[in-house]
Amino acid sequence: MRSRYTAYVRGEIEYLLATHDPATRDGVDVEGVTRWSRETQWLGLEIVATERGGEADDEGIVEFIARGVTRGTPFAQRERSRFRRVDGAWVYVDGTIVQEPARRAISAGRNDPCPCGSGKKYKRCHGA
Repeated sequence: MRSRYTAYVRGEIEYLLATHDPATRDGVDVEGVTRWSRETQWLGLEIVATERGGEADDEGIVEFIARGVTRGTPFAQRERSRFRRVDGAWVYVDGTIVQEPARRAISAGRNDPCPCGSGKKYKRCHGA
């Protein structure tokens, strides 16, 4: 998961394709992924949880939050991604977006922390 995040940050789309499950690789919107990767200022990756995915496993799940800013809009994407081992290498199968409960939806008042995860107040970051 961390290597795929790094590939998004660096715009290494070929690596993203190479680490995508061969069974679903043809469904990847390469142009869209390339555009999103390059238009985003990446701010960090937080691994929230993992299930399986050890040396003895052939499948695993990683839940993460990726933070960034795309065209001036901050985001925090929380996803549960499925991986499987193909010929000894881990590949991304698919992911499900994890929706935060309504009471915890990302919104920011002027003095609230910016939802991009910078640690700054919203008014000093993306509310400026």
